[in-house]
Amino acid sequence: MKTILLIDDDTSLLRVTEYNLSQGGFTVAAASSGREGLDLFRKVHPDIVVTDVQLGDMDGLEVLQRIKQEEPEVPVIIITAFGSIELAVRAMHLGAFTFMAKPFDRDALRLSCTKALEMYNLRRRTRNLTEEINRLTGATGMETVNSAMAELLQTALKVAESTATVLITGESGTGKEVLARLIHRHSPRLKEPFIGVNCAAIAENLIESELFGHVKGAFTGAIKNHRGRFLRADGGTLFLDEIGELQPEMQVKFLRVLQEKKVEAVGGNNEEEVDVRIIAASNRNLQEAISQGVFREDLYYRLAVIPLHLPPLRERKEDIPALVHHFLKKHGAPPEVGFSDKALEKLIQYDWPGNIRELQNVVERSIILRSDPKIPAGDILLTDNGRQTQPGNFQLPDGGISLEKVEKSLIEQALAMAQGNRAQAARLLEIPRHVLIYRLEKFGITP
Repeated sequence: MKTILLIDDDTSLLRVTEYNLSQGGFTVAAASSGREGLDLFRKVHPDIVVTDVQLGDMDGLEVLQRIKQEEPEVPVIIITAFGSIELAVRAMHLGAFTFMAKPFDRDALRLSCTKALEMYNLRRRTRNLTEEINRLTGATGMETVNSAMAELLQTALKVAESTATVLITGESGTGKEVLARLIHRHSPRLKEPFIGVNCAAIAENLIESELFGHVKGAFTGAIKNHRGRFLRADGGTLFLDEIGELQPEMQVKFLRVLQEKKVEAVGGNNEEEVDVRIIAASNRNLQEAISQGVFREDLYYRLAVIPLHLPPLRERKEDIPALVHHFLKKHGAPPEVGFSDKALEKLIQYDWPGNIRELQNVVERSIILRSDPKIPAGDILLTDNGRQTQPGNFQLPDGGISLEKVEKSLIEQALAMAQGNRAQAARLLEIPRHVLIYRLEKFGITP
């Protein structure tokens, strides 16, 4: 039976509607306020939500927005006694499946729920089919003819069926998050959230709040309660990239959560149970970090129940032609566009310090700057000891090219190569840092 979350502050109408929907073959979870409804939504993971607009403690459209932020595919039906065209348009604009004015016929509501469920199932089947096609065609970017990589992928698929903690290691750009998502997609947690967090990208004084959440007033700026990544990933998978950057104090707290399976928000007094599958990743040698006293040995062994090491691209060069073909399709290259034999040989001979991420950038850049449908070797920009070799005799295409598009693409690629470090990206582009910052604001690029 499919579950409907019903939210209405009119208790008598709530009970009548709950009864009618249950008679129609649905399991109904009822809530008499917006906050109670959102809490139930996170607990029962309903297939459909039916909510009133006037809820007393909060607006039903706000409930709609929050649900769409957390689970965009779940259909939401809005009901109200104060119907208007303006309200209906606003609700539909925010993603409501349909809008019904009170009083409504019970059969009409059942029919709307049935149609919403059909749409939800269709979207889910389409998504699952797309993911299966991606897996079979290698569209995830994990396709391989390398024996070591093929063995690793087979291990990853076996691991996916379990709840074991996984530690993925490898150089930057080897595809650690791609592998983590692959494991999640083939796990029993497929329908639950996959939440990722880069531990190196969050300020040290904010990482605890980001992971475990905080309560209102816990610190300056905490103007409302905040659910951390652990709770947002409840039932699903939490991917912790650059786990080696966690400070020792946070390592202790993180280890405790892994052992107790409970989290306590910053400034809070209560612990909440959490069911999360952890996949961690690091480009650092954590064994060396342990010997240097900067990473806890007990945390390492708690994470590395299943260790997976992604080889660098220079050790699986036989995969480069397939990866190039994948990235040509991903970036929308016309069918006639490709790399000449000499250009492909140049890509194979290169050592790829930035691994697959760098290869993707090179392919995208080559598509934009190409002077011929068959991209020649001279048009490929590669790095040489941190400095770019310039393309030979670049010619403006007959149809012209957008200078802004080229400039924006190069900035994005420099930021990717520099892993978001603005100063390093500016050095790669050979421009002053303040000039780069101006262009970031101009193009609306967030590192």
